[in-house]
Amino acid sequence: MTSSDETLLPEGAKSGVEARVGRVLDGESATAAGLRIGFACAEFNGGITLRLLQGALGALEDRGGDPADVVVAWVPGAFELPVVAQRLAQSDSVDAVVCLGAVIRGDTGHYEFVAGECASGLQRVQLDTGTPVVFGVLTTETVDQALVRSADDASNKGAEAVVTAVETVTVLRSVATLSGAGRVGFSVGRR
Repeated sequence: MTSSDETLLPEGAKSGVEARVGRVLDGESATAAGLRIGFACAEFNGGITLRLLQGALGALEDRGGDPADVVVAWVPGAFELPVVAQRLAQSDSVDAVVCLGAVIRGDTGHYEFVAGECASGLQRVQLDTGTPVVFGVLTTETVDQALVRSADDASNKGAEAVVTAVETVTVLRSVATLSGAGRVGFSVGRR
């Protein structure tokens, strides 16, 4: 969900852009068939994580993914997700890593540290490895908010995370096909 209908990409906007440029790369209708997805899942707040994982696996199957192509790694908490995501991404056994968990604000200052460092670590893994690493970690004020975002319906953020992974892999593969095209920019030492 977005905070406002005004933030949504308008219907037909991609077609309008496509009419003005040479090529548009989009993973919106991508299939998960043949994709190998790794899940790094936090045990802390594990009831929420399990609901996210169930939504993600359902969405993966809905997109044609095979559960046999899935690996699930459980870690103690959200803080440990980046190192496991890194190992999965470096293993060449997955096309994308989806990280699932829940950090719920409590009475101590742990929330900012755990949520922020988890997000920073996962972003770093993604950029360092070139493998999509999707942040499917809920950061909520209350347990009730986490339950709503992990419900067995269209609002499940685990399902959203796996769709993001599938679409990102598809776009990256499309970008790879552009390598034969003329390069933009410059090279040092060549004229």
